[in-house]
Amino acid sequence: MLTDHLTSERLLTALAGLAVVALTVSACTAAVSGQDQSTSSNTATKSGPLSAADGVLPDHTSAYDTNLPGVAKLGPDLRKAVQRAETAMKADGISMQVTSGWRSKKYQKELLDKAIRKYGSRKKALEYAADPDKSHHVTGHAVDIGPTAADDWLIRRGNRFGLCQTLSKERWHFELVTTPGAPCPAMS
Repeated sequence: MLTDHLTSERLLTALAGLAVVALTVSACTAAVSGQDQSTSSNTATKSGPLSAADGVLPDHTSAYDTNLPGVAKLGPDLRKAVQRAETAMKADGISMQVTSGWRSKKYQKELLDKAIRKYGSRKKALEYAADPDKSHHVTGHAVDIGPTAADDWLIRRGNRFGLCQTLSKERWHFELVTTPGAPCPAMS
């Protein structure tokens, strides 16, 4: 009888420990993905969480990581230009990563919805996040680069590859908008 009680008590303690581990993993996953618990569960109830299939990229993504849809679905000319720029940057001792490339409409809509919550209105949010039907990320014609040293390098030398910063509020946002070697057009 005493043995049965101790075995039951140990089993309950083990199950409680597993529950704590499961909750901790869930919270850590949400923190790593940049979502709070409420955003994560709201997204999941609507149509599932965002994933690599939507264009979500892990940290330290290279322009050569063509196994990831966020890189693979970039326009081929843009992807090649970013790859050439990454190689040239590396030769100059600068590390580059693609922080965002192609995005699904679902991903872009979530970014816009998040901006609406942050800024309080759709009009203000559109200054920081494009409508999914107008986003150059959704069409595969825009790429976000990091860290800042890589942005600075591309701002100064990106036109050699046809890459230009196109949005004055986003120093990390580049598009293929000029002929390689020609000057970049004015930003919007």
